[in-house]
Amino acid sequence: MFDHVSLRTSDRDASERFYETVLGTLGIEQTYKSQDLVAWGDFALAPASAERPVTRRLHIGFVAPSREQVDEFWRVGTEAGYRDDGAPGPRPQYSPDYYGSFLLDPDGNSAEAVHHEERRRGPIDHLWIRVADLDASRRFYETVAPFTGFSLRGEGPAEPRAPLPRPDRGEHAPGAAGRRQRGARDAPGPRGRPRRRAVAPHE
Repeated sequence: MFDHVSLRTSDRDASERFYETVLGTLGIEQTYKSQDLVAWGDFALAPASAERPVTRRLHIGFVAPSREQVDEFWRVGTEAGYRDDGAPGPRPQYSPDYYGSFLLDPDGNSAEAVHHEERRRGPIDHLWIRVADLDASRRFYETVAPFTGFSLRGEGPAEPRAPLPRPDRGEHAPGAAGRRQRGARDAPGPRGRPRRRAVAPHE
């Protein structure tokens, strides 16, 4: 579905250190680096500018080949001082075999390692975005959907969030309910052209 995903960062070096630290635990290696861009395959970082602001409200899930690597992703990240957004564990509210862990990158975006029993093509498993106007965003993605190969998976009212036990933070604690939107934030791709977007409710 996605050709590539790029984030605009407030401090590219700091974001590079974060992703280089945690993506290595999943076997995702850096493939390109220049003054303006650093990439791990189809995932890239670039500095923000006045015309292209910092990427916010994005959640990106990376494919983990095993549950042990989900655990390692979180352990290495938290031991390096990065913020916890949900400890390793099953997330049956997403799917029966969903096992993930969550961290926050330097700009506050949520980065996840997720493992499914049936291995998915990677390195990106899914994207979610928070939107200010769900109806307007839905209309946009339904308009472009026929040209991008994705479709609405389902819909329903947002559920109240369950209390979140420590040490988990955010809505990703095992068993916590929340509403995310799958998709990609507006940022240029590694080859300098706008990347494809997609969105669908993910309960």
